Amino acid sequence: MATSPGHGGEILLDGVVHAFRRHGHTLRVLDGLSLAIGKGEFVSLVGPSGCGKTTALDLMSGLLPLQRGSLLIAGAPPLAGRRDTARMFARDALLPWRTAYGNIDFAVATRQPDAQRRDTLIRSLLADVGLAGFEQAYPRQLSQGMRQRVALARTFSLESAHIFLDEPFGALDAQTKLLLQDQLLKLWERVHSTVVLVSHDLAEAVALSDRVIVMSARPGRIIADVPITLPRPRSASKMQAMREFHELCAQLWRELERAVEPVS
Repeated sequence: MATSPGHGGEILLDGVVHAFRRHGHTLRVLDGLSLAIGKGEFVSLVGPSGCGKTTALDLMSGLLPLQRGSLLIAGAPPLAGRRDTARMFARDALLPWRTAYGNIDFAVATRQPDAQRRDTLIRSLLADVGLAGFEQAYPRQLSQGMRQRVALARTFSLESAHIFLDEPFGALDAQTKLLLQDQLLKLWERVHSTVVLVSHDLAEAVALSDRVIVMSARPGRIIADVPITLPRPRSASKMQAMREFHELCAQLWRELERAVEPVS
């Protein structure tokens, strides 16, 4: 039975099992994953390395075929390239021969044929992520944090109902990470897409999410579904001084300690 906080299921996983064949052996990564995510929710998946978080995201994104169980996104099976979904990877994946503007335009042009509307959207998003004036900069001219800002703007430029984020800030320093978390919050609070984030950073998960799902060690199962009751709108940087924020982080650490225990 899918876990649910009482919302309707915009994203529904029921009994999802996934395994890979490696060197003649079967490696089960997900074992009966069941989860219901409501429309407009921001949900994070955390757990030990190798527990299947990214595999779950790949299944939701349609990048991997479903092997067993049921998975629906807005009532339909996931499919790569769906117009109502967008995916952001751990690395920016920018085209090196296109400018910051051009990278976003390349994505937006698949959904918005009007060049003037695209121009307005792209310039607005680059300003939102603090890159006004860098429209014509190439990826090689940008720091890693700036490239991630371009990738973040590109992801939200698609105006998708469902956004899947795979450790988008994992390679950044602490200060840059907080700045980008704040920018992500501002972008999301404007559009309220349904977001699923994979993260190893418990503080990031608490700062951004409505719920944090804790997965067990491989094969991945859900062992905790923790509601994040901090008020919105939020600032990831300002929350560092909140007692409730640190209490939730401590709660997740305790759950994560359980996650690495062998499954009986």
